[in-house]
Amino acid sequence: MRKVFSMGIISALLAFSCKTMNTSASSAGSAKSSQSNRVNFHKLKGTWQITSVDYGKDFKVKPFDEGADAQCFVGSEWKLVPNNYSGSYSLNGVGDCPAVFQPIKFEVVNGSEFKFKKIATGTKAKQNLVGYSLSLSGQSDASFSLVQNVTSNAGNVRIIYNFARIK
Repeated sequence: MRKVFSMGIISALLAFSCKTMNTSASSAGSAKSSQSNRVNFHKLKGTWQITSVDYGKDFKVKPFDEGADAQCFVGSEWKLVPNNYSGSYSLNGVGDCPAVFQPIKFEVVNGSEFKFKKIATGTKAKQNLVGYSLSLSGQSDASFSLVQNVTSNAGNVRIIYNFARIK
């Protein structure tokens, strides 16, 4: 009886130690991935300009509820500050385009999902439940793209915002 009890305890200890080793190995892998995501997130720090907005020209696109055509975003300036998840964008107000300055809060989820919400004067980010989710792609020190998929009555529209670093 004593041998059976001892073997049971030894088996349980071995099983627990193997499970712990597997868990720490996967934790190390996810920590490495998380660190890589954080580095890419911090690469967004700076001032960026949208150099082009690409989409099917058969559609009339007015992004981010600004009431302005997507082409009004070409030349817009985006300031991103990852250490406090804040930033802003501004439209130049040239031609038929409005002049807009919009504070935002943003984050990058899973290394490739850029989420942001507009912050109205006098409100806190947690009070605003509406935001935008775009895919972050082609990120380098000098450029990146945000891809937005929009569904409309006429079908799906894929909008690509191409950014270049200016500061």
